[in-house]
Amino acid sequence: MKTLPYTLKQMRKIVEEYPTPFHIYDEAAIRARVRALKAAFAWNEGFKEYYAVKACPNPAILDILRQEGCGMDCSSFTELVLAKAVGCLGQNIMFSSNATPAEDFLYARRLDAVINLDDYTHIDFLRRNGGIPRQICLRYNPGGEFRLGNAIMGNPGEAKYGMTREQILQGVKELRLLGAESFGLHAFLASNTTDNGYYPRLAAQLFELAREVHEQTGASVDFVNLSGGVGIPYRPEEAEPDIRLIGQGVQEEYERILCPAGMKVAIKTELGRYITGPCGSLVTTAIHRKDTYRHYIGLDACAANLMRPAMYGAYHHITVLGKENMPCDHVYDVTGGLCENNDKFAVERELPKIDIGDLICIHDTGAHGFSMGYNYNGKLRSKELLLKPNGTVQLIRRAETPEDYFATLQGLGYDLRV
Repeated sequence: MKTLPYTLKQMRKIVEEYPTPFHIYDEAAIRARVRALKAAFAWNEGFKEYYAVKACPNPAILDILRQEGCGMDCSSFTELVLAKAVGCLGQNIMFSSNATPAEDFLYARRLDAVINLDDYTHIDFLRRNGGIPRQICLRYNPGGEFRLGNAIMGNPGEAKYGMTREQILQGVKELRLLGAESFGLHAFLASNTTDNGYYPRLAAQLFELAREVHEQTGASVDFVNLSGGVGIPYRPEEAEPDIRLIGQGVQEEYERILCPAGMKVAIKTELGRYITGPCGSLVTTAIHRKDTYRHYIGLDACAANLMRPAMYGAYHHITVLGKENMPCDHVYDVTGGLCENNDKFAVERELPKIDIGDLICIHDTGAHGFSMGYNYNGKLRSKELLLKPNGTVQLIRRAETPEDYFATLQGLGYDLRV
């Protein structure tokens, strides 16, 4: 059973001041997850988590993570601006992008961010747009399938990210001639896996590549970035990854592969979903019921507030606040109001009887929830709230207004006042 950091009584009081829909994030839970991650990798002297800004790009959340010692993993100009706004500069930014515009590289170099090159051709592109830094990272794609035992965890050979082994080796040689002195290696081979073996297996591949790069080029490989990919249990019956065991598994591979080679390498991670995903929820109100060939509950939120179910068919658990202990003896499609039939948070989901006005909590929206929002049908994105450790609530993003939606149309001569 999934739990929540608030009760129906508490949420009703919050809703009096901040009407639904909104995403609400639990600060205490976010801090606890970062601390558990850091403890799991405390054996590695240079360990650092670079939070994936794309997961929850709100400066209030990013600042909490900065206070906990995290850097920022950015992939665009705008995300770089957010990192800078909360005081992350230089080695506290990892810039991992692909098909990168020149202005993004130029700004990343201006902030002295660690550049993670996605492609061999980007070496010359970066040389002409910002210059080659002293320290640089290269993104690896081993191709084929990524397996744990007999299970296929991902298909790197179909992914647009990263370089081949040969391109990595040649790239390091060229970068050294262009002035680079320190190197990192990066890879992202699977998404949202709760298998405790993922990070250790990925680490083994990168550690072996780091040793090969050093032996063949003489380059100093100073860090390995395991990127993201460690997931969360969206369904109540799924197990939470054991971050302590994951850290231990990476340590075992480190000692097996790098220690005999006399190499000392810092470990970096870019966990977004793992850090904030379970710490956020979308709170919405049941506003309509429809009974035709199925039973439908219509909410005041829609896919513009949480796209994952519509986009991927992703499961998000639903709690009807105040009815947690009631039998799930009704079957509903839980929908939003978009003119798209995939605008459904749940399909034929067994839930307690839902009445108009019930407050509905959609779990695990703290990553890739609000951030994937959009304005189709003229729908406006919701507010974001922060639940403080003392129980108070802070508005950290107001809801969009029609004026926001029309702001980019100014100057065309139309009267778009409400």
